[in-house]
Amino acid sequence: LVDTMRRLRRRGDIAPEVSIIRDIREREFKIFTDAGRVYRPLFIVDDDPESETKGELVLQKEHIHKLMNSEYDEYDDDPSASHYTWSSLVNDGVVEYVDAEEEETIMIAMTPEDLEASKSSLSETQQKSLQMEEQDLDPAKRIKPTYVSSTHTFTHCEIHPSMILGVAASIIPFPDHNQ
Repeated sequence: LVDTMRRLRRRGDIAPEVSIIRDIREREFKIFTDAGRVYRPLFIVDDDPESETKGELVLQKEHIHKLMNSEYDEYDDDPSASHYTWSSLVNDGVVEYVDAEEEETIMIAMTPEDLEASKSSLSETQQKSLQMEEQDLDPAKRIKPTYVSSTHTFTHCEIHPSMILGVAASIIPFPDHNQ
């Protein structure tokens, strides 16, 4: 039922602002439609077991090309031309809006590189040795976690790591510091 409802939301049959949650502990299926909930966009990771692209972003280069072509076509005078916009990405199931409660039930990769690392067949010791080499090169670089393929199945990916706080909060200088 939850997967069907999410598919309907990703196809655009249900409004993208609707939050769909399966609470395993309480054995509840929750649907939130109330106004005032804070939600943020995330890229969707293909989690279909039969898919060839399982574990990869649904966003492909063709989506980016459509967006770029639509931006250039914006200056054309043809009103009947269909334009590919952010809403098109949402309706195509490439981007999904997630609120705080739904965020607790999904696995979010910080970057697309983290998705690649989780899919790779490197052992944990090899990943740790690679991280140690990277740390020697740049002490300010982000520490990447090690992944165990049996426990990490990502469902979403951040658009950019600074988007964790949302667009409005990320423009505040030093949001992680007290005044």
